[in-house]
Amino acid sequence: MDHQVVFGRRGTGKTHIFNYLSDTRAKDGDVVVYIDLSNIGSSGGIYSDQSILLTERATRLLVDVLLAVHATLFEYFVENSEEFDLSQTGPLLDQFGDLITQVRVVGEVETKEGSTHSLDTRQSSGLRAAFSPDSVEVGADENSSTAESNSVSAEVGRRGREQHAVHFGSARKVWEKMIEIISPKSIWLLLDEWSSVPIELQPYLADLVRRSVFPVRGVVVKIAAIEQRSMFSLSQAHGNYLGIELGADAAADVNLDDFMVFDNDEVRARAFYRSLLYKHIQATDVLESSDLNIKTEIAFLGKAFTQVNTFDELVRASEGVPRDAINVVIQAAQYAGESAIAVEDIRRAAHAWYQRDKETAVKSKEKASRLLHWVITEVIGARRARAFLLQTDARDELIESLYDARVIHILKRNISTPDAPGVRFNVYKLDYGCYVDLMATTKSPLGLLPLDDLDGDGNVRFIEVPPDDYRAIRRAILDINEFYRYVANIE
Repeated sequence: MDHQVVFGRRGTGKTHIFNYLSDTRAKDGDVVVYIDLSNIGSSGGIYSDQSILLTERATRLLVDVLLAVHATLFEYFVENSEEFDLSQTGPLLDQFGDLITQVRVVGEVETKEGSTHSLDTRQSSGLRAAFSPDSVEVGADENSSTAESNSVSAEVGRRGREQHAVHFGSARKVWEKMIEIISPKSIWLLLDEWSSVPIELQPYLADLVRRSVFPVRGVVVKIAAIEQRSMFSLSQAHGNYLGIELGADAAADVNLDDFMVFDNDEVRARAFYRSLLYKHIQATDVLESSDLNIKTEIAFLGKAFTQVNTFDELVRASEGVPRDAINVVIQAAQYAGESAIAVEDIRRAAHAWYQRDKETAVKSKEKASRLLHWVITEVIGARRARAFLLQTDARDELIESLYDARVIHILKRNISTPDAPGVRFNVYKLDYGCYVDLMATTKSPLGLLPLDDLDGDGNVRFIEVPPDDYRAIRRAILDINEFYRYVANIE
């Protein structure tokens, strides 16, 4: 199995997938290490504290993650001590614990050097004469002395704070020894809620995983993340990089945001939600305690909804997010009472869920809320459409906030048009809740995307399915800079 990153916004089922994967792998005998990164250390505290050096915050994060892995492995080997000899696994776990809690001094190095040189020269000379009645004595005296000394001294000092140090090579060796002990079993490392880690620290955690775990045969790594809130690598000099290179080091071929959207693939979306609802009902005793005699998914839909179109309306309203589908259908069932759910029940429920959950989240951010109203005015009001195109290089924090809040959705990525060679676009769709209250009015959207050409009556033509050929949809392109000019004019 390949190392893999699974993308999806909140509510798309990433954690459910990891829980299912964890259960199935454990039943097959593999070792599963599931780590919820939102519960590691203090992700909302020290990891985000800008007063602490980035390197120190990153190192603390790595240590905390490795300690969580260590705790899970320790629990596994203790619970399975009959299968695995603790005299082998115990020292190995001790070694793992030791290497991730080592301390070193990281800081500036001070070097002091000094030298002294002294030269002392003393010299004296004199002439002496002595007279006596019997003789005359003349003489000369000369004394000299020289003293020279040299001394050289040097001091090296270190200033810094003690910090944890993670040794990737040592960690990798421990993983390799662990695989030798549990072979032929594998270790599955599941890292959930990746995007809960501050984005500036994510490449450091990714680098730890790549360098200490990826090279070990028998260890499979799966990461669940929100694409717009993730950064897996940082470029460095000479073509090097820090972190994980998606597509090369790890696959990133699953995006749950695209998988279950009705406008992308109606057949697949219907099949998924039909199965989702039926399995939820099966998990209760409703079917067994009733005389409905429902044995299949199709039979369930026939009893729960007034017609097939009603179920399709639910799939549209969910916008590819299973959690939203569950909440909408619960509310719709309450509106329907003892009757089958009708289209009007779905629309009322979708509007209520949009106001209670999605719109409330957007309103907490004034600028994002203003952008949403501007987009609705431009796309639904002026163009009578439900979708629009936005340049991929126009990465905007407010657009990402709307995407995170699930009030806009991506239908297709990185498309191009002949009119703008080299420019790439994403196709965004407004949430069902943005226009559901307009659907029975004259202001209702007329289609998904507006085309450039007109019909025989001179009206704008629309398409309902994202096309493969985008040569005639310049009318659908939205310029985010117009929004900022609009804001500047009214402020």
